[in-house]
Parts: sequence; C-alpha cells; structure tokens
Amino acid sequence: MGQRRSPLGVEDLERVAARGWQALEEDRLGDWLLRAAGGFTGRANSALVVGDPGVPLPDAVAAVTRWYAGRGLEPCAVLPGVQSRAADAAFAAAGWRHGGNVLVLTAPLRPADPPAAPVELATAPDDAWLAGYRYHGAALPPVARQVLTNAPDVAFAAVRLDPAPAPLAAVARGVLTDGWLGVTAVTVAEQHRRRGLATAVMTALQRWALDRGAHSVYLQVTEENEPARALYRRAGFIEHHRYHYRRPAA
Repeated sequence: MGQRRSPLGVEDLERVAARGWQALEEDRLGDWLLRAAGGFTGRANSALVVGDPGVPLPDAVAAVTRWYAGRGLEPCAVLPGVQSRAADAAFAAAGWRHGGNVLVLTAPLRPADPPAAPVELATAPDDAWLAGYRYHGAALPPVARQVLTNAPDVAFAAVRLDPAPAPLAAVARGVLTDGWLGVTAVTVAEQHRRRGLATAVMTALQRWALDRGAHSVYLQVTEENEPARALYRRAGFIEHHRYHYRRPAA
C-alpha cells in the first residue's frame, strides 16, 4: 500500500513530471531544463522554466530561442505557477505568445476495487496501443514510441472489447517517479465513450502503482477540457498548480 508523503511544491512536482515524460535530448541553462524530442508533444520539446537560469532573463530567452532554432524546432517554454512570473514577463516582452493554461491535478493513492472493465497492462506499447493513442486526434509519429518508453518504470494500460484486429477501446500510460504515479495518454475510442473506460484504465494504473509502493498520482489536463476535468473531480483530484506554454509570435 502507498504511504502518505508531504506534498511537493510546484517546482519539485514539475521536475518529477519531467522525469516521467523525458525528452530524447536534454540540456541545462542554469536550473532550466531544455528538452527536444523531434517535435512530439509540447512537454518533450520545451524549456521547463523552474529556478534560476544563471543569466539575466532577456539573455535566457535568447538562449532558449537559439537552442531550439539550432535543432529545427519551434522555440517553446513551459512556465509553471506564480514562481515563473518574472520569466513569463521576459518571454512576453520578447514577443512570445501565451498558449493557454494547463492544470496539474493530484490525488493520494488509495486502495480501489478492480476496474469495471478488463484492463491489460504491459511494459511497452504494441502497435494496437500506439494506434489507440490519438495525440491531438492524430496518428503518432515514429518518434513517439521512443518518448513513451523513455522511463525506467512505466506501464501501458489497454482495454479490448472487440477481438483483434478491431481497435482498442481505451489506452493510458502510467509512470512511477519517486513514489508519484504520472498518468498520461488517456484515450477512449469515440464509439466507446461514456462507458467508464477512462476510469477503468486509471484505476488499473493506480492499483499497479500502489503495489509498487507509490503514494500519490498526478496528471495534466487543459483548462478548456471540461469533460475530463469533471471526470477527474469525481475521482478525487484537486488542482495543484497551473502552467502555460509560450512560443514566439509567428
């Protein structure tokens, strides 16, 4: 069973989440973490702005710009919580646009009944799982498999309601980092929605994490995704903090 732990601050939880969704290339600018992964997901292709960059903020913004431009990627920064306000102002002054808010939700892990639907867990995603995860409604690029598996303790949940080769009904990814379960990639096929399958895959991952000594769970959801936010409220999640992206104006 998981054990109770003191809550983490914004910057520490962001560092935990960064280790749970690691880029394929990482570099440091002082405390800031620069990440690149072929453009797949904002989290893996953005500068995590936590702590001190070690240089004046206008110079840090310029350094981030150069780092991403040198890799053929659109420069991008993640600015979490009130701690990033000064850096956010520096990016805004350089003409970087605000990309909307993302909520980081957390909950303690507690024993739960088995999921209401059959959920299979695997240590790596197969082709059916990758086809079931619709990132922003689109099929995944080839680099996605590397990003998804770039963690030491990860599980891939899947619900199959119809025999293969029919698509999976639901998928999700879980990763353990310092006693925290990070849940990502929760996707339910459109024809199977409102049947409790998102809850089923999350329950299976939380039971998996409890068995491995985890104590808490976090996830991210965009501010405008009210159906998902309502689901997570019912599951006992509360808002820990928010972050937003900034990218240079076109």
